[in-house]
Amino acid sequence: MGFDTAPGYAELHCLSNFTFLRGASHPEELCQRAAELGYRALALTDECSVAGVVRAHQAVRDQPIKLIVGSEFALDDGLRFVLLAASRRGYGQLCQLITLARRAAAKGDYRLERSALDRELDDCLAIWLPDASPSLDDARYFTDRFSGRSWLGVELLAGPDDAGRLQQLLSL
Repeated sequence: MGFDTAPGYAELHCLSNFTFLRGASHPEELCQRAAELGYRALALTDECSVAGVVRAHQAVRDQPIKLIVGSEFALDDGLRFVLLAASRRGYGQLCQLITLARRAAAKGDYRLERSALDRELDDCLAIWLPDASPSLDDARYFTDRFSGRSWLGVELLAGPDDAGRLQQLLSL
């Protein structure tokens, strides 16, 4: 089965060129390609930003694809995750967290400590993005903080040990 026939696929972690030096494509291009591939949904999750959401929203207006608004974050201690807004209220919570993070750092950067996640984020869904050596303590913290609405993000990038990485994360 090819990508063009994948039933119900939704990409939940996608960076656009609004994530400097990491994302390459414009939000409109990402949405158009996702629609061409038959994706059910696309989550635009630029790092500590929702800057591309308006362009993405305009691009999916006449497409059979749902846009999910989200953002990727890295805490000061290295914990990485994606938050997805589950509602309009969740979008507000996400934007408040981005504002808090951006105001805590110099222009063009952001800063978040774990205590920032103690704020109201109950209308956001969370995907933990573990590093090369995932910590059980981080997994517990994340699942406790986002109880009932957290998932483990498994990113396999066609590396030499994808099978080992997948097994490591599944056992976690």
